[in-house]
Amino acid sequence: MAEEAKVDPMRQFTIEPLGGTSEWEVAGYAIPFTNSALWMLITTVVLFAFVLLGMKRELVPGRWQMMVESLTGFIDDMLEANIGKAGRKYVPYVFSLFMFILFANLLGLMPLGVVGVHPFTFTSHFTVTGILAVISFSIVLGVGFWKHGLKFFGLFVPHGTPLPMIPFIAPIEFISFMVRPFSLALRLFVAMMAGHILLEVLSSFVIDGSNAGYGFALLVGVPSFILMIGICALELLVAGIQAYVFALLTALYINDAENLH
Repeated sequence: MAEEAKVDPMRQFTIEPLGGTSEWEVAGYAIPFTNSALWMLITTVVLFAFVLLGMKRELVPGRWQMMVESLTGFIDDMLEANIGKAGRKYVPYVFSLFMFILFANLLGLMPLGVVGVHPFTFTSHFTVTGILAVISFSIVLGVGFWKHGLKFFGLFVPHGTPLPMIPFIAPIEFISFMVRPFSLALRLFVAMMAGHILLEVLSSFVIDGSNAGYGFALLVGVPSFILMIGICALELLVAGIQAYVFALLTALYINDAENLH
């Protein structure tokens, strides 16, 4: 009798302590070293290595140096287009943010399960994307109040708003402004989680179809496997797009703080 596939689509998002660290505590709070923390560390190391290898400053740039310089120039151009010359000072942060999210998304898609290593996509957790969004939002608030003081509140009253409409427009603009970090975090979290769930479901179809015999394997397993390949290619594209969108929206929000638009 064929054994059913035991595939839980949500199992891949479970955060688990590693190396017997489940008992680690500080001031009564558990601080285990988890699979999520491990892949954050791996992503950080990969990012540092990527940048350091591209900082050789060779007279004739190698491929790695050209790649790093091209990506840095890409972020620089994006910030200048959306903020102006003042955007240049935000290049280190936005570049690091973009590359960190990009590497996190790509590493989570690596087919390392064939060698017994199961990558963890920590950008599929709202707590992680939420922290990244809060950091960006804190920079926006810090820049806004440092540069404009209380005039920063003028952001909630669009230029040309009739005086009688200000009591109605200002609260709407304020709510819209405060929702930004939530929407910024939610967009990345949902995109990454949905793709991984879909791949897991399709993999269960492949396993079940294979276990059920040749007929089901051809009817269900093969089409599901082909669809998985297409979804994987799409997920690679989504990984880059979501990193870009997060960086772009961060730049647009910083523009509001810099120029009160």
